[in-house]
Amino acid sequence: MTHINIAGLEVGQVIGTKEFLLTRDSLVRYAGASGDFNPIHYRDDFAKSVGLPGVIAHGMLTMGLSVQVAVDWVGDPGKVSDYSTRFTKMVDVDAAEGAVLVVTGKIAEIDAENNEVRVDLTTMFGEIAVLGKAQVRVRL
Repeated sequence: MTHINIAGLEVGQVIGTKEFLLTRDSLVRYAGASGDFNPIHYRDDFAKSVGLPGVIAHGMLTMGLSVQVAVDWVGDPGKVSDYSTRFTKMVDVDAAEGAVLVVTGKIAEIDAENNEVRVDLTTMFGEIAVLGKAQVRVRL
C-alpha cells in the first residue's frame, strides 16, 4: 500500500496517466462479467441498425478503467470514497485496431482536515474526452 503525505500534495498535480487498449475481445469479456449483452457492444450490423457508427464500448467499462488511475495512485481500492461521472461521448471499438483510452488524474481539491483529496480524471479517446466531470474522492 502506498503512503501519501497530504502535506506534499498540490492542486493541479498530476497523479498519473495510463493507457488502456480496448478490443472486441475486451468487450465480450466485460459483457460476460457484467451481464450486459446488448448487441451494440459486439455486433456491427446491429449497432449500425440503431444509428451508431459501429460497436461501442460499455460506458461502465470506460468508467471502471478510468478510476484505475486513482486506485493505482492511492494503492487501495477501498480508499475510494466516491466516484461520479457523466458519459459524454461514445468509444468506437474498431474490429481490427480496437480503441485506446488515455486517462490522466489530477488533484483538484485537498481536504487536509478529513485527509481526503478529490482527483479529477480526464479520459480521452483520440482527441475526444469521453467522460465529463469524472471526479474521485480518495481517503489518504
